[in-house]
Amino acid sequence: MSLLHINVIKIFFLLVFSFFVAVLWTPLLTRFLYKYKLWRKSARTQSIDGKPVPVFYKFNKGKEVGTPRLGGLLIWVTTIFIAFLFSFLSSISGNFWLQKLNFLSREQTWLPLAVLGAAALLGLADDVLQIFGKGKYIAGGIKFIRRLSIIFLIGTIGAWWFYFKLGFHTLHIPGIGDAEIGFWLFPLFILVMLACWAGGVIDGLDGLAGGAFVIIFGAFSIISFSQAQYNLAAFCAVITGTILAFLWFNISPARFYMGETGTIALTSVLAVVSFLTDSVLLLPIIAGLLVLEAGSVILQLLSKKFLKKKIFIAAPIHHHLQAKGWSSEQITMRFWILGIVFAIVGTAIRLLR
Repeated sequence: MSLLHINVIKIFFLLVFSFFVAVLWTPLLTRFLYKYKLWRKSARTQSIDGKPVPVFYKFNKGKEVGTPRLGGLLIWVTTIFIAFLFSFLSSISGNFWLQKLNFLSREQTWLPLAVLGAAALLGLADDVLQIFGKGKYIAGGIKFIRRLSIIFLIGTIGAWWFYFKLGFHTLHIPGIGDAEIGFWLFPLFILVMLACWAGGVIDGLDGLAGGAFVIIFGAFSIISFSQAQYNLAAFCAVITGTILAFLWFNISPARFYMGETGTIALTSVLAVVSFLTDSVLLLPIIAGLLVLEAGSVILQLLSKKFLKKKIFIAAPIHHHLQAKGWSSEQITMRFWILGIVFAIVGTAIRLLR
């Protein structure tokens, strides 16, 4: 059996293993979330600019109250557990397969795993504050500027690691090659992380965010594998498996929502993975659904501020489509299809080198 075949088996095994591990402990998570009623006690009535959101409230007033948040725990807790499980097993055993299934490595997975944990804890704190109506943000939660500052800090640390520890100082331009950017890596990395964070607004319909992130991380697993970054490909595959498990329980009617602990974790680690695979300029294509969702919010805010009118009935755009009469299932399935097309195009361009 060739090394290539072994790595293919490793990646597929870890994807399936992570799916079943996540599914198996979901009943424990569910009981915990419902026992302590970890959902918002009232539906959100204001947007980020403090204005009323009647359309959002109309479609979500019966869902936000009674459906727990914190479903993102299923994703990042399982991923971190599996990473350290196989690292530990490989350290105490000389078994060949246990050695191969360890995907922790300084060059490929230390940073994304650390960012996953740090961003998830930030999101967890925000979710808890929202659930209990604490904090100074709309409907509770960490104040916007504070969340922004913490993500900025995580991005700065990540950029430092890339520049000084991993020696990254170039940017791959599709069709042209690598361009020397030197210290500009710092602001670029932070900008990409903040932009990815904005894409977290996709978590608004049952199954929508889960399907989108499965597609995106699946694409990056393929890209990583094509670059012989097998540990990073395995890491992305584990995340994909855990999101599939989350999606199993999040499809309408959702058992729980991803929450900030899931969206902030996934969008932050997405920025890291895009740099590790030198695919930053293709990220807007591969993660086209996130761009579409975040872009609709930004355009809506700018239009309301400067033109004093709305572009969309409601933002993000999936709420606009709801208001136009599309069912939640239509929006979710069509967005998944669109996400697959985006991911195929972006992945194909990257594979062409």
